[in-house]
Amino acid sequence: MKRAFSGITSFLQTPFGVLFATTVVFHGILFAIGFSYSIITLALAGLILIVDVIAANYLIDKLVYFFSQFVLPIQTPKDRQEIYSRVSGFNGSRGPILFVKNGRVIQHEGETEKRGPGVIVLDTASALVMQTATEIIGSAGPGIRFTRPHEKITRGEGVDLRSQWQFIGPLASDQPFLNPTPISDPKKYNELQNRRQQTAGQTRDGFEISPTISIKFCIKHPEEKGPSESGVTSQYGYNAEAVLHAITREVIELGTSDNKRTRMEWNRLPAHLVVNLWREYVRKFKLEDLFKAEGVSGLQTIEEMINRRVKRPEVVAMDDTGLPTGESLPSLEYHQLIERGLEIMEVRIHNVLFDPAIEEQTIKNWSAEWTKIAKRDEDLLNEREKLIETAARSEAIKRFARLASQKFENPIAMPQDIFSTLQALIEPVKETILIESRANNQMEAEIKKLDEIWKWLLVSKLDTSMHRDEGKS
Repeated sequence: MKRAFSGITSFLQTPFGVLFATTVVFHGILFAIGFSYSIITLALAGLILIVDVIAANYLIDKLVYFFSQFVLPIQTPKDRQEIYSRVSGFNGSRGPILFVKNGRVIQHEGETEKRGPGVIVLDTASALVMQTATEIIGSAGPGIRFTRPHEKITRGEGVDLRSQWQFIGPLASDQPFLNPTPISDPKKYNELQNRRQQTAGQTRDGFEISPTISIKFCIKHPEEKGPSESGVTSQYGYNAEAVLHAITREVIELGTSDNKRTRMEWNRLPAHLVVNLWREYVRKFKLEDLFKAEGVSGLQTIEEMINRRVKRPEVVAMDDTGLPTGESLPSLEYHQLIERGLEIMEVRIHNVLFDPAIEEQTIKNWSAEWTKIAKRDEDLLNEREKLIETAARSEAIKRFARLASQKFENPIAMPQDIFSTLQALIEPVKETILIESRANNQMEAEIKKLDEIWKWLLVSKLDTSMHRDEGKS
């Protein structure tokens, strides 16, 4: 009895129950006030009730379609029809409702255990791949993704569409080569050594070196940004094929100790490839070649070659001493990234660490090399200074000769006495000094000497002329 009344109460709470109850109450009032019902009247009342039910059903259907559009930020007609079907057909059971932010799936506890129709909301930086127990369905990009029963997110993880920086190797504050270690905490010491081992490599002359390597990578961008399946255009670019390849194409990493095979996540592959390239190239150089003071250093060459290997389909091969052979070879790393739907935009090598004893010896070698270079530069400067001085002296002599001979350029001029000749030599030199070197303190003394010579010449010339006149008389 209680269940029956509960069912009646539930029916009366529905729009059709309200309509039926209203009709019964209306005709009950009419009957109570003495209105007589005939067969025609009852048939007409039933017909009106049927029309009301049809009209109410139509109105409810349209209202559900209208208001269901505001439940989720849908964009396409397909999604509008889907949300209408979900709302109108809701019977109390549902599938998972998930939100994916920056590639990370956010959910309530036990949400993924539900197997009914569900929905996934993805922000503009997220994408994922859907599957059933037997097949991969495909990628889902930014926007809304309606899920069917038994559909789930492949591997339970999304993909971040933004460009990402990854740093591997020792920190700037690490000193992994100090022995004994100053770190008393074994856990921190093990973490420090693990960071060192991430990028540890050996040079051609057998020295271990461990740098910090930074990698900028992302899911491969499409050539042109377009909308996702739900009509949302992401500023980061959504490439459905690249997302599918990043999640579904596995790379298996074989453990060196126990032959354990582990799946490598898509965002670990760039670091794995770059570290292998670093170790491949650092073996081609001696330690001293990595830090050349002049020209392109070995580290710069390695960084450039790594960037080429991950960005270009073909690269020039290098021999075992770090010299290009001129042979063009396909870049396997580039093709692996393309097949996995990934793209590396930049690789940098910095914070290079090695044994302090080697570092001290390297600094000494650098000091000796720099001293040698400085001595050589000093000798070159001294030699250049002497050459400039000799050239300047030669030019000065030539100029003096030109100045002193200005008044002797006429080959048919009458011969002069010795005093007039000396005056002709001194006069242009004195005039040039007065014009060009008046502000020079050293030239003042020279001008005084020329003045004294000039006076002596005048006096001597006058005395000679007087003695000559006396002799004639």
